[in-house]
Formats: sequence, C-alpha cells, structure tokens
Amino acid sequence: MKILNGATLAKKIKSVLAIEIEYLVKKYGRAPKLHIILVGEDPANVSYVKNKQKSCNEIGILCDLSLFSYSTSQDELITMIDKLNHTPEVDGILVQLPLPKHIDQNAVLQSVDYKKDVDGLHPMNVGLLNISNDAIVPCTPKGILSLLKAEDISITGKHCVVIGRSNLVGKPMAQLMLRENASVTVCHSKTRDLSYLTRQGEILIIAIGHPKLLNAEMLKEGAVVVDVGINNVDGKLVGDIYNSIDVTNIEKKAAAITPVPGGVGPMTIASLLENVVEVYKKRIVNSD
Repeated sequence: MKILNGATLAKKIKSVLAIEIEYLVKKYGRAPKLHIILVGEDPANVSYVKNKQKSCNEIGILCDLSLFSYSTSQDELITMIDKLNHTPEVDGILVQLPLPKHIDQNAVLQSVDYKKDVDGLHPMNVGLLNISNDAIVPCTPKGILSLLKAEDISITGKHCVVIGRSNLVGKPMAQLMLRENASVTVCHSKTRDLSYLTRQGEILIIAIGHPKLLNAEMLKEGAVVVDVGINNVDGKLVGDIYNSIDVTNIEKKAAAITPVPGGVGPMTIASLLENVVEVYKKRIVNSD
C-alpha cells in the first residue's frame, strides 16, 4: 500500500512558491498580501489561522489578521470586508469559518470581491468552477487533486465516490473530478446503502467529519482512499476512517491512502498559498 504524503508535496510546493515570490517582488516591487478575518477565539480556528500565517511568512507572502470579538455584528464584518475589497495592496481575503450563528455566513462570503476570494467560496467562483478554468478553486479539493496527480494516480474513467456534500469540500471535489473525466457519485447523510456505493469507488474521498465511518468491508479492493476528516479522539487527531480494530485491514485492502495528520491538511495550506499568488499575479499584471 502506498502512503500519499501530503506533507512532503506541500513542502515542495512552498519551496517553488518562495522562489517565484522572490522573483515577483523584484519585478513588481511588492509581495503578495493576504488578509485574514477571524471572529471569536475558538481554539481550533485560532490554530488554523496561526498555521496559515506561519506558512505565508515562510515563503514571503505578507499576511495581516483582523480579529473580531464573538459579538461582532454582521454589518461590522461586511464593512471591514468592503474596505479590504477596495484596498489595492490586499490581494486575497480569507474569512475563517465557521462564523458565529448570529452572522449569515453566505452574506459575508458574498460580500468578498470574488477576485480576492482565495477560499473559492463566492458564488461567482462556484459558478466559474462549473463552466470554465478561471475559477479560484477551494483549497482542500485543489490540494487533493494536486496530490493525486503528483502520485501519478490515474483519474480518467475511474469511478470516484465522494462522501460529503459541503460547499467547502464535497461539492467542489465532485466537480473537479468530473473535470478530470472521472465518473462521480456523491454520498451524504441521507444516502441509502452507503456501503454498496463505497464498494464501487476506485477513488474514495471521505469528507464527512465522523471518525470510524469506514471499515474494510466497505472498501473496494485496490481503492485509492483520501481521508479529509480531522477528528479529535481521546486527544489524538484522526481521520474519518479511523478505527483501532479495522484500520490495519483497511490499509491492507487499499492501494493508496492519505495519512491523518500529514495527508490532506498540508495540501490545503499549500493550495491556499498557491491561490494567493495566483490572484496576486492576475491583479498586478492587469494593473501593470
């Protein structure tokens, strides 16, 4: 069985980006700039943001953070976003999700200039993903596709089963795999006979957020398994296929699998950095 090491590939991507950014700064006189908005002090969100800031700093991307209290109003948030939309030196805007329940997440995401939407969640980018190659692609699906391609895993003609239908992972992942000429089945919490469908998957992408979702009997022999889940079980980070009894059997049956941690997570960050550089280049070339 092959381990799909996202951490190793992410490190290579960051090295290449660092060289490119150094060249771009010399040519255009400024570095790419990301602005992150964080509402509240949820420990997981704070940790995610720190990792993003650290990764930006490592390769030469400027990264600012606006920290809002949990009680911040939706109008305050949108006013800040509008200011960033009209700030020329800000290339990318990232609103850390989830937002507090009193804030309409869709309204906030729609207020971001879609050309600065480095998470690829604005309706314009969602639409562009369906009809063209000009979309800003959500980071996790983009990272997964990059990892599969880097490992020379054939996609064309394969049956890809995606478990999860979130706007962040499941739906854009399905769309990307369709663009790569896979046949795609999307499963979710209302799917009947899930195990029947998972056994058809030559490429199985699990993004549901529940540990111990999959056992070896639900897996097709020789399948490629991409585990997007991040779950805390007894203080340990595990994926959606975590099962202390059955994980060995799953690994024996799969042809390739992503580890948790060290699989999809690092690729998500690497793809965010790629998106920031891409939007920077589009904006700075257009204004050159």
